[in-house]
Amino acid sequence: MKNSMLEVVSLLLEKLLLISNLRLFSSSALGEDKGRNSFYEVNSFLRGDVLEVPRTHLTHYGIYLGDNRVAHLMPDILLVLTNDKGRTQKVVSNKRLLLGVIVKVASVRVDTVEDFAYGANILVNHLDESLKKKALLNEEVAERAEKLLGLTSYSLLWNNCEHFVTYCRYGTPLSPQAEKFCEIVKIIIRDQRSVLASALLGLASIVCMGLMSYATLPAIFIPFFLWMAG
Repeated sequence: MKNSMLEVVSLLLEKLLLISNLRLFSSSALGEDKGRNSFYEVNSFLRGDVLEVPRTHLTHYGIYLGDNRVAHLMPDILLVLTNDKGRTQKVVSNKRLLLGVIVKVASVRVDTVEDFAYGANILVNHLDESLKKKALLNEEVAERAEKLLGLTSYSLLWNNCEHFVTYCRYGTPLSPQAEKFCEIVKIIIRDQRSVLASALLGLASIVCMGLMSYATLPAIFIPFFLWMAG
């Protein structure tokens, strides 16, 4: 029972994180054409460097492999729909990415620096300072990334692009972004006002939609879980 509850909570956290970042996916489309035409000083990047691209709500990460190639973990719904590499190797659209997040399928793929960055500024090895961890040798970092190329599962909380690069760079998968989100959720759960608000919303849904199971069960269980977790 405890394991099933943990799975439910984990799923809810992932969907909340997905919803909170819808703005990121939609806004990045505006910079798609800009990204393809931007110029980056690729000669300044070293094989094994961590490339970091700040977005509106999240930061995307990749490992530079040399020769204008970046390995990065990307969700992509197309991976379960076709084996045509000519289609899947094209730059992942926002729709493909969003649906890939929902079905939890991704790949560690190689793109050009331009396609990876989508016109955004690139930070190099910024994680070394923020995490205060000793990095592996650059060649080992790149080799780790190359060994992971291909299809993989995806999880916003447990296996995202940040987990991928931190594993390659430091030997341990970490995601401060996911940890920060979980801390925010914990604060919300511990605030008893969240229980009251969810209870009132549940009551309103029952009044509006009647005693249907799809309305009644969430209205009862969500406030209960928030109360117990708090």
